[in-house]
Amino acid sequence: MIFSTNLFVFFFLPAFLAIYYLVPWRAKSYIILAASYLFYGWWRAEYLVLIFGMSTISFYAAKISVTAATVERRRAAMIFGVAVDLLALGYFKYANFFIDNANAVLAFSGSSGISWPDVLLPIGISFHTFQSISYVVDVWRRDAPPARRLVDFLAFGALFPQLIAGPVLRYKDLADQFITRSHSFELFTKGVYRFLTGLAMKVLIADSVSPLADRIFALQSPTLVESWLGAFAYTFQLFFDFAGYSAMAIGLGLMIGFHFIENFNAPYISKSITEFWRRWHISLSTWLRDYLYIPLGGNRKGKTRTYLNLVLTMLLGGFWHGANWTFLAWGAWHGGWMAIERALGAKGRETIWPKAAAIPITFVLVILGWVMFRATTVSDAWAMYRGMFGMNGVGISPEVMWQLRGSELTMLCVAAAISFLPLVSSWKPSTLSPMRQAVFFSLLGFLALSRMASQSYSPFLYFQF
Repeated sequence: MIFSTNLFVFFFLPAFLAIYYLVPWRAKSYIILAASYLFYGWWRAEYLVLIFGMSTISFYAAKISVTAATVERRRAAMIFGVAVDLLALGYFKYANFFIDNANAVLAFSGSSGISWPDVLLPIGISFHTFQSISYVVDVWRRDAPPARRLVDFLAFGALFPQLIAGPVLRYKDLADQFITRSHSFELFTKGVYRFLTGLAMKVLIADSVSPLADRIFALQSPTLVESWLGAFAYTFQLFFDFAGYSAMAIGLGLMIGFHFIENFNAPYISKSITEFWRRWHISLSTWLRDYLYIPLGGNRKGKTRTYLNLVLTMLLGGFWHGANWTFLAWGAWHGGWMAIERALGAKGRETIWPKAAAIPITFVLVILGWVMFRATTVSDAWAMYRGMFGMNGVGISPEVMWQLRGSELTMLCVAAAISFLPLVSSWKPSTLSPMRQAVFFSLLGFLALSRMASQSYSPFLYFQF
């Protein structure tokens, strides 16, 4: 089940909200848990055992990590909880990758391959794993209190508004909200507005430009104009798809009193790759900083080690996105540029580039990275890069030209305008009067729901990560 479907918007969500607001406070976590398991189990019911098992083990491992009699036992409990989460992620997400690459090496050497059944990747496992790990580590560090009830932590681990594609939540940020949180008409309305904003970002913009990106990335030898057009289309598709999901998740959380971390802040106006990661997927970059970069030593062990930690953190962050060499290359690209920026003194200034050129240069660097991120293989990415540097010709071929649609190009321009609007204006719908906000979001919702009802199934891009 996904947010941008009639089933969710017109049946699941109203039924959940009605039951949630009718039951007493102590039962609300049970309702959230039941709804979340139904939401997740709609895809594959058998994987509920995995989600339940990981959450339960993390809950008790964290509890033992603060109640065991000795320091050694407390540390062992923490290590056990983290190891179980990592092993589950490693098996379901990376087993096929390592077996396939091992078989490729064996075939090259003339040996027979390893027989291995394909492992189906559970949706949302990457986000669930990171949230479980952060809970175990935070409780062990005494940075967060243990959950008071198992049902609260199970509800947190399966929280349907954000389980599938984030934001990456940390229990310590929501611990007090499971004990007490406010509900009001104003907060609920704000949640509805955020949900409708995200829905419009997804179905009106992301889904409109995605066919253009798909067609061009499928070309074997795209020309200069074609490859850049496809790269621009995917750049905006990914942003409006993922940021749209995050907005919908935040809105759903507000409807039931939860305040989730903001996940995006106009990332395409960044003046450096370092700033980009302070604006893009904020919950992930924060997690990587707190649980990977800093434990590796951060910037406390000299310049060379700092550069290495930056590259390694982003390399592993790329691999977290998917079991493919393309994601490793994408992570290395970003980590490498962050290290270069640090080496050239970016920490003490806004950017290493001339002020007027900083945003365009950073945007191009981000686009070049997205090509590798989007490509199925490294070879496919190089085909796009060859086109982007004019090695396959310049103009648009007739085969591509006749498939271009005015709606795609229009929405591409709209996406660009919205992405760069913060450079020239601070206007937001929230600045409108309550009456005008109601009119604005009613119109936006009508357009989004009309488009949603008329289009075919379109999953969010981050479901695959």
